[in-house]
Amino acid sequence: MKDNKLKNYDIVKRKEPTFYFIGVTTSKSSIMKLFPLWMNKLGKPGISIAGIDLKIHDNPENYRQAVAQIKYDASSIGALITTHKMDLYSAAEDMFDYFDDYALLLKEVSSISKNGGKLEGHAKDPISSGLSFEHIAGKGYFIKTKAHLLIFGAGGSSIATILYIIIKRDPSDKPEKIIIVNRSQPRLDHLKKIIQNIKTNIEIEYICNQDPKVNDNIMNSLPPYSMVINATGMGKDTPGSPITDKGLFPENGIAWEFNYRGELDFMHQAEKQKNLRGVKVEDGWIYFIHGWTQVISQVLHLEITEELFNRLVNVANTLK
Repeated sequence: MKDNKLKNYDIVKRKEPTFYFIGVTTSKSSIMKLFPLWMNKLGKPGISIAGIDLKIHDNPENYRQAVAQIKYDASSIGALITTHKMDLYSAAEDMFDYFDDYALLLKEVSSISKNGGKLEGHAKDPISSGLSFEHIAGKGYFIKTKAHLLIFGAGGSSIATILYIIIKRDPSDKPEKIIIVNRSQPRLDHLKKIIQNIKTNIEIEYICNQDPKVNDNIMNSLPPYSMVINATGMGKDTPGSPITDKGLFPENGIAWEFNYRGELDFMHQAEKQKNLRGVKVEDGWIYFIHGWTQVISQVLHLEITEELFNRLVNVANTLK
């Protein structure tokens, strides 16, 4: 598929600098209220945000239209992509002038930015998920607990988290085993292909399954302190949870729901086992903040220091 320049695209000429959010139900995201507050804090009050809602696994031409809007309109400065990271890369790869190493490795884009007239694509999730993981689990978690990691979902966020863990600076602070469960085989095959190119001594098991009862059994077999992640989009983009109400979380383990809004069935299931099994429950709020600030930094060509990040967190927490 080749870029046909402007003739096939309906480009809106924006009057003000515009940052796009490419997702599924963007108007429901907290970023719509938070973004103007952050821009004021960053001294950029003239930058607005606009959502582009696309269907899950949408028509490739719709992904190309979204990229074209940013590429060909001078006032469209960049975008953050959530659910569509892999599909957008696949549909519009030829429209970009540059990809970072993570984007090339993962075949996905979470950040679209401009640099000297060139359109750039970055995959920021390995950085965002790593920062979020360390915030939640703390350093040395796997050394201290001998925990395993179970991830439901094999999309971009899952791949990024696994990639971060495999290449962690401390080679001893890794789980002995990672289990990835996904409802379809192609995404598992894609993930396996990526990981095969990276040396690791972690045992990795790939399971194709869409039966929540089977997922219960997989989760029930985990050792204490293990971490269970819901990266399926269920509970936000689609209804339900990858497990049933009878599924038992690991004793003293961590349940990490990657979503921060929606019905959040998985998170509520875990919350019911806080006292009974000592489960620590986390939602996707800190991941949301790291993800957005990483992309904002890239699009605005602005360094976000630790001090500035903490100030942005304080602003964000007023909306939670």
